[in-house]
Amino acid sequence: MRADARKNYSHVLSVARDVIAEHGVNASMRDLARRAGVGLATLLRHFPTREALYEALLCTNLDALTQKATELETAGSPDEALVSWLHEWVEFAQSYKGVVTLMASAHTDPDSALYASCAAIHSASARLLLRAQGKGTARADMSGDDLFALMAALGWAVDQPSFAPRADHLFHIIASAILTSGSLEITSGTDSGLTS
Repeated sequence: MRADARKNYSHVLSVARDVIAEHGVNASMRDLARRAGVGLATLLRHFPTREALYEALLCTNLDALTQKATELETAGSPDEALVSWLHEWVEFAQSYKGVVTLMASAHTDPDSALYASCAAIHSASARLLLRAQGKGTARADMSGDDLFALMAALGWAVDQPSFAPRADHLFHIIASAILTSGSLEITSGTDSGLTS
């Protein structure tokens, strides 16, 4: 990539972060191009789809999230690791307004630019669930698909202004539904640190 193209690419990603913070993932690509000071054709040359833009924007965060799951696979008790992973996921979901909806769609669409990242998150989640199930601390009747669906639902809920104040409570309910009775005392209220 030429130096000027690399500069445009970095600038568009920087502007995209701001636009998403203000308007969420459904922000207009035309408006984003205008704010970045580039033509729509230039934007689409770098990012042919909205998903490609978000994949580039989120790549570092998703890689870090997947790495965190890998670390949790060998650290602490399986139930605590699973709860920590859910905390990490919710914090990520709260950082990028609307991204969970995109990821929920992309995880079954191999043509989506977000597919590989979603598959990595899904796989990491499934491994943590299996580890907890192996120790008898998570429901045996759940699959990795079930966990990913619950994570997406929780991420969507805490992204909604009407539900955001109840993020801690919703987290507690979801975590309690995943873990077997009495396997872990889940923090509720402001101690879980989910409210922003």
